[in-house]
Amino acid sequence: MSQQDQPGGYPYQPYGADYGSQPPPEYGYGYGYPPPPPRNQPSANAIVSLVLNLLAVVSCCNLLGIPGAILAGLSMRASASPESARSMVVWSWVLFGAGFVLTVGLFVFLGVNGYLEDD
Repeated sequence: MSQQDQPGGYPYQPYGADYGSQPPPEYGYGYGYPPPPPRNQPSANAIVSLVLNLLAVVSCCNLLGIPGAILAGLSMRASASPESARSMVVWSWVLFGAGFVLTVGLFVFLGVNGYLEDD
């Protein structure tokens, strides 16, 4: 019994048939698109804010860096609500900038009034 004699026909292409007789694969056939990145990873913005706030506390005595570092750390753990995490990172950067401006202003004030000079 040959393949052509079977009822309903043979559903597969017979051995030795030419490649051109197969229909072309449809779009998206094959490996497909890569999966989207996971959403539970902390953002680089939060990590940089945390590191800079901690460095500001240690090196410049920037006391506003403490709440900034706390907010940056909490934003890395708040993966359930990305909007609140984003606002915590923004406030962390605001506190870092305000502390930096106040520290520079303090040193300028001390320098202008002569408190940093050796007598």
